[in-house]
Amino acid sequence: MEAAVEQLSDYERERGKPMPTLNHSIAQGNLNFALQLHYRTRYSILPEINLAMPEKPDTVPDLAIYPKLTADFLHDITSMTQMPLTVIEIVSPSQSNDDILAKFERYFKAGVQSCWLVLPSFKAISVYSAIGKYQFFTDETTLTDPLTGIELSLSEVFA
Repeated sequence: MEAAVEQLSDYERERGKPMPTLNHSIAQGNLNFALQLHYRTRYSILPEINLAMPEKPDTVPDLAIYPKLTADFLHDITSMTQMPLTVIEIVSPSQSNDDILAKFERYFKAGVQSCWLVLPSFKAISVYSAIGKYQFFTDETTLTDPLTGIELSLSEVFA
């Protein structure tokens, strides 16, 4: 008997990542809103921006945090060559820890300074400053990213 071959959607093929779920979308929207609400004058929070990685393939984090950028609406950028300060990845049910950590390793190697791993099913976020070095925040706590100074109540994210 032949093993079933999993079919990837166009979204998964084009972006190289799993199709977002309802909880993923809610967490991403809430995170984006909370970060914009509290930090939009200091940082540019960009959802789903393509990062031109030094080692291919490129990647598209769920959110990327940059020092404040100025938009030039006459001349667009399709792929960021400047790495963000922070990337935020929201785990999907089909992703393994190894997949995420391999992605974080690439981010750190490219110059990203912190990576957030959002775990919707646990209502938790881990803030990595290096592979193996992280702080774990749960629903009833306030996340603090020492690199950016961002502080965020997780009750805003998992509302």
